[in-house]
Amino acid sequence: MSDNQLPLWEVFIQSKTGLPYKHVGSVHAADAEMALQNARDLYTRRNEGRSIWVVPSDAIVASVPEDEDSFFDPSDDKIYRHPTFYEMPKGAKHI
Repeated sequence: MSDNQLPLWEVFIQSKTGLPYKHVGSVHAADAEMALQNARDLYTRRNEGRSIWVVPSDAIVASVPEDEDSFFDPSDDKIYRHPTFYEMPKGAKHI
């Protein structure tokens, strides 16, 4: 059985200028322009968005839960990443 659906695109929406984009779902579309239009029609019907990103699903790369321990292993052996030995100079603010 062959898959006859259009390519899948992941949709990210920014609700207000300056806020981060959030993943809201997916759409099927033949190209990026069609994906933008489908995302707009499906996910911003009530003015929920200020800006939309669409990304081909097959372009997303993710870590796997099985590799969590080795992938996110802390780097305690690199003291330069934790400046606990550094003394703040007097008068330094907002650091």
